[in-house]
Amino acid sequence: MKSAQPNSPNIQSILIGVILAAIALIGFSSFVIISPGEAGVISILGKARDGALLEGLHFKPPLVSKVDVYDVTVQKFEVPAQSSTKDLQDLKGRFAINFRLDPAKVVEVRRTQGTLANIVSKVIAPQTQEAFKIAAAKRTAEESITQRSELKKDFDIALQSRLEKYDVIVLDTSVVDLNFSTEFAKAVEEKQIAEQRARRAVYIAQEAEQEAQAEINRARGKAEAQKLLAETLKSQGGRLVLQKETIQAWREGGAQMPKVLVLGGDSPAIPFLFDLQDVQEEAM
Repeated sequence: MKSAQPNSPNIQSILIGVILAAIALIGFSSFVIISPGEAGVISILGKARDGALLEGLHFKPPLVSKVDVYDVTVQKFEVPAQSSTKDLQDLKGRFAINFRLDPAKVVEVRRTQGTLANIVSKVIAPQTQEAFKIAAAKRTAEESITQRSELKKDFDIALQSRLEKYDVIVLDTSVVDLNFSTEFAKAVEEKQIAEQRARRAVYIAQEAEQEAQAEINRARGKAEAQKLLAETLKSQGGRLVLQKETIQAWREGGAQMPKVLVLGGDSPAIPFLFDLQDVQEEAM
């Protein structure tokens, strides 16, 4: 009996330590800190309580409550999609979706969708597919290429209207990739080659037409020049013009002009020319 007495203080110390530890644990579990860019949903005995927990310190019932924290900053998720165009061509796309959750409605999101991963896989991915089908069905395959901005606009409108009822806010979308079937891509390539050849043929025809017109203009100008020259020769002073033309032709031919002497006022149209050096040599 005497040996049990020294252990009593130790047992009391242990009990006090356990109680203090339990109190500390309960105290720490009675508060939760929500960081900026987050929103929390408190559940008591498995039931979500109304009112989202925004950034700051919040009290929660200890031991029987749980807080689910959601990231409400901008999220990015790439979604593949496939559809058929208006002319029944297969069209594959890949979209980057920038979205975020509405902080004030995370409680409803928690009740209906669960985690953020569930929202992405069970809401955003299938709704992206449906929105792409709506946008692609409005255009032919060729229009999907030439009207890509309009295709994206229709896709954005369809996706936003389908996701807003899930309290998902779509901020922006971008077309990462857009591909057609191999057969259609080959047909487009062949069409482009044919169009390039046709444009080349038109260019060659226009070039030939312009060259022909230039030849006509040159011939017309030459004829007008000859006509003007003939009229000048018939008029007074025509002989001087002819002499001038002869001398000009001589110069253009590359011959060295000699020192000359023109004799006689009644000389023929072409001047009678003497090399003065030859005349001097004969005189000597």
